[in-house]
Amino acid sequence: MTVRRVAAIALITLPVMEGTSPAAAQSVELPAITVTGSPIIRRPVRPTPAPGPRDSAPDTPFDAATPAPSPEMYQGTLPIVADQFSTITVMTRGEIDRSTGLTLGEILQEKPGITSSGFAPGASSRPIIRGLDNYRVRIQENGVGASGVSELGEDHAVPLDPLSTQTVEVIRGPATLRYGSQAIGGVVNAENNRIPTMIPLRGLALEGRGSITTVDRGREGAVLLDAGGGNFAVHADIWGRNAGDYQIPSYPYLYPEDPAPIVGRWQPNSANQSNGNSIGGSLVFDRGFFGFAYTNYEAKYQVPGQEATATQTNIDMKQSKLTGKGEIRPDSNGVEAIRYWFGSTDYRHAEIADEGGFYGEQQWFLSNQKEVRIETQLQPFDLRFAALTTAIGLQLGRERLDAPGVEGGLFDPNTTRSIAGYIFNELRFNATQKMQLSGRIESNNVIGSVPDMFIDPDLSISRNLAFTPTSGAIGFLQDLPNDMVASVTYQHVERAPRAPELLSRGVHEATGTFDIGNPNLTTEVANSVEIGLRRAKGALRFEATGFYTRFNNFIYRNLTGETCDEDFASCAPGDAGELAQAVYNQRAATFRGAEFQAQYDVAPLWRGVWGVDGRYDIVRATFSDGTNVPRIPPQRLGGGMYYRDGNWFARVGLLHAFAQNDVSDFETTTAGYDILKAEISYSSKLKSDPTGLTEVKFGVIGDNLLNDDVRFAQSFKKDEVLQPGRTVKVFATVKF
Repeated sequence: MTVRRVAAIALITLPVMEGTSPAAAQSVELPAITVTGSPIIRRPVRPTPAPGPRDSAPDTPFDAATPAPSPEMYQGTLPIVADQFSTITVMTRGEIDRSTGLTLGEILQEKPGITSSGFAPGASSRPIIRGLDNYRVRIQENGVGASGVSELGEDHAVPLDPLSTQTVEVIRGPATLRYGSQAIGGVVNAENNRIPTMIPLRGLALEGRGSITTVDRGREGAVLLDAGGGNFAVHADIWGRNAGDYQIPSYPYLYPEDPAPIVGRWQPNSANQSNGNSIGGSLVFDRGFFGFAYTNYEAKYQVPGQEATATQTNIDMKQSKLTGKGEIRPDSNGVEAIRYWFGSTDYRHAEIADEGGFYGEQQWFLSNQKEVRIETQLQPFDLRFAALTTAIGLQLGRERLDAPGVEGGLFDPNTTRSIAGYIFNELRFNATQKMQLSGRIESNNVIGSVPDMFIDPDLSISRNLAFTPTSGAIGFLQDLPNDMVASVTYQHVERAPRAPELLSRGVHEATGTFDIGNPNLTTEVANSVEIGLRRAKGALRFEATGFYTRFNNFIYRNLTGETCDEDFASCAPGDAGELAQAVYNQRAATFRGAEFQAQYDVAPLWRGVWGVDGRYDIVRATFSDGTNVPRIPPQRLGGGMYYRDGNWFARVGLLHAFAQNDVSDFETTTAGYDILKAEISYSSKLKSDPTGLTEVKFGVIGDNLLNDDVRFAQSFKKDEVLQPGRTVKVFATVKF
């Protein structure tokens, strides 16, 4: 990184250290951010608004008593969640529109502490939180698990599209105990209105979203409908996207085969297309709601990389799911609310390639998942020294997995069952001090079969493995002067190994690996401390967090340096085989790092304010012997300048990722990169428009304007896959 780059970013971010500015007098009260991290929810009651010229009175008392999801933040305003014990990152619909990413991982990529796997850009790019991924990051939609089999392999896409999402929350810390030990690294929760929670104010709302991108000749669109009357509300949406191979700045293969493949301006074998639809409905009444939704998701995408391109590897995915949730607030002196969530999902995908002259389906992944979660929140109880609010919950789950294949498959059919109970206690000592105590106990049972690969790979042995993870957390919140909030949390979290970590024993076509599970894995244990300081109001808004996590029995997939063909007998040192051998193992490991983001309104300008923003994150992960944990993201530093008012938002920013030289055995180093981004967007709410329009938004975004070579250190394919080059996105949204 040049001295000029460091100086430029420092000059941009320096003003965030100041506490006041001429813009302070011009600042407005920011809308509250509603998040779902904690089961202890206090709902504000707002007065019923007077009907406007095109508005009708609310259809039910529930519509008046419980507000809709908080209105979108003013364009470009940095959302900071300061009233939660957990660190929660929120991405609003406006930020999603202004992102050039197509997946959950890609739209979150620029948030501090969050990166993406970058395996198949535009299709398969899962979120990574503080260097933790796959089985340690739970992905869910409206509180119900929605990851498909994306945690099983980096080539597997998440069957949840940002185009149909209203907000995305990334939850870290104690609140993850609400969702299970598989969320030991964090939870990514996508919220939308597929299960309505209220009647539309005018009885009908229609929204259209669309965009085009230049780097991949991409186009996408969605239509969302909400309607209701009396005590019933319905929702329907349909969406689709299509993108070709994306353009890249230079030759993608750092270590090409001999002879080197000829590559033009595009990353070979990187096109993708996907579509989906959903319909849902709810019964809404004065003390709650009950609702459900049925959702379909389909995707077909290619997998980039030298071998994958040569074999024309692509994935054909389909998922259907039935989800439901509800809440009732009984007229009781003891119970404040009872809530439930359920989901039933059928998922399959085929991995298609040309193997041995046969082009067709080579491997399949099949998953059937069921999940139920029930919570009861008790009314506050006066302990004299504090007000105690308690929430207790029960979670049940079952997953059936299978991965057959032409070359024997990755693992045999297996079933995982789990049942868990959890409790959250919040003690409010006074208006400025709070404490939270939480705990969770699970029972996990994995039934399947796998041979002892290093003794007799042909003899499959039945396995019935049981684990009882137990977790707990304590956290403190302290309000400070100048609207600042300090937090300290400690958590002890245990995670049961997942079936593929235990039972894998064969070829995974799309990742190009021969995976070997370990049925002797034990429960993974993490002890973590986190401190934070946040400010959500005023001209200066910021969030600073530091964390330290010590893992015992950390489970990881280790590249051994051997390569294999279609069976274990073919595995040998060197690179003669087509597949890299990967063995699941356990070691003690330590993760530590820090995250910072800030936004500072410097001074009034035109009809609004101009300001600067900054961000930084770092994670360092080592095993107990001092060697490096593989595939850890690099430290990043960024900053920008912006203008915002009630309608317009414009920003220019630079994000620098440092080189990643702290690598494990059989892993290459990764060069740093710079991403320059510029954007301008407009939003306006309309009243009494004769066309029926109520809101219009549009914008233009330029990303990676330096056309820099971007490789993600955390990606298995970083030496073969460049991230997209320079691109321009044009988007528009209309609401009726």
